[in-house]
Amino acid sequence: MTTDAPRRLRVLAAMSGGVDSAVAAARAAEAGHDVTGVHLALSENPKSFRTGARGCCTIEDSHDARRAADVIGIPFYVWDLAERFREDVVEDFFAEYEAGRTPNPCLRCNEKIKFAALLDKALALGFDAVCTGHYATIVERPDGGRELHRASDMAKDQSYVLGVLDDRQLAHAMFPLGDTLTTKAEIREEAARRGLFVAKKPDSHDICFIADGDTQGFLAKRLGRAEGDIVDESGAKVGTHEGAYGFTIGQRKGLRIGTPAPDGKPRYVLDISPVDNTVTVGPAESLDVTALTAVRPRWCGAAPTGPGTYTAQLRAHGGETEVTAEPVDGGLRVTFTEPVRGVAPGQAIVLYDGTRVVGSATIATTDRAHAVA
Repeated sequence: MTTDAPRRLRVLAAMSGGVDSAVAAARAAEAGHDVTGVHLALSENPKSFRTGARGCCTIEDSHDARRAADVIGIPFYVWDLAERFREDVVEDFFAEYEAGRTPNPCLRCNEKIKFAALLDKALALGFDAVCTGHYATIVERPDGGRELHRASDMAKDQSYVLGVLDDRQLAHAMFPLGDTLTTKAEIREEAARRGLFVAKKPDSHDICFIADGDTQGFLAKRLGRAEGDIVDESGAKVGTHEGAYGFTIGQRKGLRIGTPAPDGKPRYVLDISPVDNTVTVGPAESLDVTALTAVRPRWCGAAPTGPGTYTAQLRAHGGETEVTAEPVDGGLRVTFTEPVRGVAPGQAIVLYDGTRVVGSATIATTDRAHAVA
């Protein structure tokens, strides 16, 4: 009795220059696929995109990716997607903060760049799949469809930032690291065994296009400084700021409030109003959110047709919370079983059914347990 050998695919491996994408490309090649490496040049001035371990878009990174491809023994190219990245990710980042919302540029990059612009170009060139170093799992259904699931190791799971992928994109996605129950140290050891120079390279972190990690300073250079009031829940002025865009819901540090709260407890950002350039602060309990509406839903499979019970994740490194969710008027209405805090418009909410990613949407409004004046 014989069994069919796994299909040999033409795979385009997105190689950032880091250890995860290098090991993912190596595993895809070892599995017998015809792999080509590609590094995405996303910066119009690549020298500005790295400080220490920050970023993933420099000339140094492209050289590291090329060396890894040489060791693996696969062809390698650099594709310039800087203009598309600027339009779809960086400009969106500015626009969202200017509107008083808190965006997730990594999620937007996956949606617009890695699994849209890159995937479209890959398919046009005859590739079958795009491979990345994300920690997530794709499960094949009996009917031939594909589901996106959490990684086997929850500590490394990155399904939250992949929750924007639709059926078509999932059909051409490959995540070789997702079903591996290994620590990051073991991934690095594997890279060293394979002779990959990037085995000891630090992970990138924060936002790749903000070289020094100073988000407020980055925004101020583009949006300008605009002094406004910081007020408490009663509307009384308690401080000033240099731009409402520099704050996010739930923020505690960096408020520079001279007037202490009556109860002596810390205050948090409760609301950001770009219209009158006002930031409202108050106690932690005023951050409690009981429900929200979200827009631009994207479903990893068929869209729900009615209310359902799910778990939801609200931040890339956040935990899960139980919710009831229902598609409403082209958007999504979500009610929390227990109040949650620090929910900011502009962030993504990703719904799960067990480990399966159901879909995601962008938070538009929230219902507070205690109304903000």
